[in-house]
Amino acid sequence: MDSHRYIVVEGVIGSGKSHFALALTDALNGRLVKDAAAENPFLENYYKDPRNFAFAAQMFYLLNRFRQQRELAQGELFASALVTDYLFARDRIFAYLALNDAELALYEQLFKLLAREGIPQPDLVVYLQASTEVLAARLKRKGLLKEKGGLSLEALDQLNKAYNAFFFNYSDTPLLVVNTNELDLSGDAGDMSDLIERVRHSHSGTQYYTPKK
Repeated sequence: MDSHRYIVVEGVIGSGKSHFALALTDALNGRLVKDAAAENPFLENYYKDPRNFAFAAQMFYLLNRFRQQRELAQGELFASALVTDYLFARDRIFAYLALNDAELALYEQLFKLLAREGIPQPDLVVYLQASTEVLAARLKRKGLLKEKGGLSLEALDQLNKAYNAFFFNYSDTPLLVVNTNELDLSGDAGDMSDLIERVRHSHSGTQYYTPKK
């Protein structure tokens, strides 16, 4: 476990990412760095008019995440265990879903320039996945699935498929893929502790976690 000083927890909304990232940070006596996605000043307008505000919203996400990553790289990254709830490279997932061809070409130029500027690589990425049906059920219970002014079922399914494709092809760092369909990371202490132990003993390459129950 000493080799895992920087761990990224990833997953689509509803996967249990926030709960697990916080619990893992506590278990490691580490520091949690969260994606400041809600601070995007273009987000409200994007939900109302995606076509005209997609590029501005995506540029804010990219530059804000880059600034945050650079601060991590320049700080005492390995002074204590560090957990973040996003992977910088997955910014591309949203760009490819939201931008038109011309916008995407410009985005790619900027992304490649920024990615060469010393973005710190995690020792392990934990990808929490679930079926769209399970994600939708969890979000409906929280009132987060909407047809207007937010995330729709169609958009959720598209996003989930894009995440799965991205991490299916991901090989930049060690990766632990966790199917959370049968896990309760928001309320079952046993599920949480078992997964944390699996993270502690993860090694190189791509691995898959299977719940004990």
